[in-house]
Amino acid sequence: MKKSQSSTNENKLLFRQAYDYIATKIERGELKAHDKLPSIRLLAQDLKVHRLTVLRAYQLLKQNEKVYVKEKSGYYVSPDQPEPVLYEEQLEISPIISSGHLKNALSEIQQIPAVYQFSQSLIDPNLLPNLYLSDYVKKVFDIYPKLMGTYASVQGDEELRVFLCRYLMQYHSFELTPNDLLITTGGQQAIDLISRMYIKPMDFILVERPTYSAALDIFLRQGARFLPVDIYPSGYDLEKVEMLMQKYRPRIFYMNPTFHNPTGYTVPAAQRKQLVELAERYRCLLVEDDAIHEMYFDQPPPQPFFSYDTDGWVVYLRSFSKYVAPGLRICAVICRPSVMKPLITAKSLADNGTPLVNQKIFLHYFQSERMTQHFDKLRIALQIRKEIVEKELSASGWSWVSPNGGFNLWLKLPDTLPVEELLNESIRQSISFIPGIICDPHREMRSWIRLSYSFVSEGQLREGVRRLVEISQRY
Repeated sequence: MKKSQSSTNENKLLFRQAYDYIATKIERGELKAHDKLPSIRLLAQDLKVHRLTVLRAYQLLKQNEKVYVKEKSGYYVSPDQPEPVLYEEQLEISPIISSGHLKNALSEIQQIPAVYQFSQSLIDPNLLPNLYLSDYVKKVFDIYPKLMGTYASVQGDEELRVFLCRYLMQYHSFELTPNDLLITTGGQQAIDLISRMYIKPMDFILVERPTYSAALDIFLRQGARFLPVDIYPSGYDLEKVEMLMQKYRPRIFYMNPTFHNPTGYTVPAAQRKQLVELAERYRCLLVEDDAIHEMYFDQPPPQPFFSYDTDGWVVYLRSFSKYVAPGLRICAVICRPSVMKPLITAKSLADNGTPLVNQKIFLHYFQSERMTQHFDKLRIALQIRKEIVEKELSASGWSWVSPNGGFNLWLKLPDTLPVEELLNESIRQSISFIPGIICDPHREMRSWIRLSYSFVSEGQLREGVRRLVEISQRY
């Protein structure tokens, strides 16, 4: 029964993507009025989907009057489509020209002002040693008096790359050189650069279900087709992963296996080694997003997937922004030369290098003794906050798996509770959280929410969670 449901969901997804593929070509004027659409057989071959999937997409296009049918001839673009606006005409209408629709559902929710901000997976600014960091800012400008007058290299400040190379080799036994590191402006830029370089329209990619919502929106913009892999407290179903790799030959597998966002789960060490072997066998690039590695409560997490990589099939994103100094936006992309070279080119086109001042401030702060003390205190503070939320939720009837680190609780609400209405009413009462549906590539996880306990004070956590539960009891 589960397999049948999964197959149905995948077919739905492919059908919608085939529809969007043709509709976008019509909207952009690439297919004009009375142009003939590719035959069902030919498009199915090009998109590597079943003919019935294309047929269903064409039927919906006809139903929505985007195309019409000539008997025994095929499907044609309807003549009454809105005329595509030419470049010159767009300049007269607006100086801002968009080639397509961009969406970031996560950011839209996080931008809503709220007293009880449970949608931000960030550290409470009051937990950061702000005064101490400001002293380091002064120190950095004394060491580098001309800092503001120069760029960093595209690949990143060499001094920072040398330090991070030593740090990662010390804690993870990586075999690295500084040339294996690229510094990006946060982990999300790294995801974006990788997607631009390695995903073409209609490429299959593996993603966890659920996963980081903004990554889904980035991949959708590139025209990717999702092959969801459920993540459990015990990791993945590796038999299913191998079946998907073997059948679809996906370009990448985007994963967040350590204190996973949004679930908080951590993939065990044994699976990490096996999955790297599968990636090598089926030539699938593993993109390992490790944004909060140091934020464990009791025991450090397993070694990263990159530890097991010998042939260059893992790109490791080690972000430090969320718990060191979010405003500095520092992430290290660790990969082998075959992947590094195109990423440097993509980075040069994106911003020509992460700001040097950010890199130098981060370098001198991160290598200080105070940083180690900060980590210890931060872990304790986060564990206390997690326990506060769990205590307040104990009588709610909701269920969750308590994470061993990270910033979030992944909560299962009763199926009868309308999460969309709960979110709307909560926002009206200045409470925000992330609905699980935007973290799901199938957009079906309607009874789940992500609640971040890291961003607000202990008092706000108690009061805000109490209010959230009270609001839910009205439904």
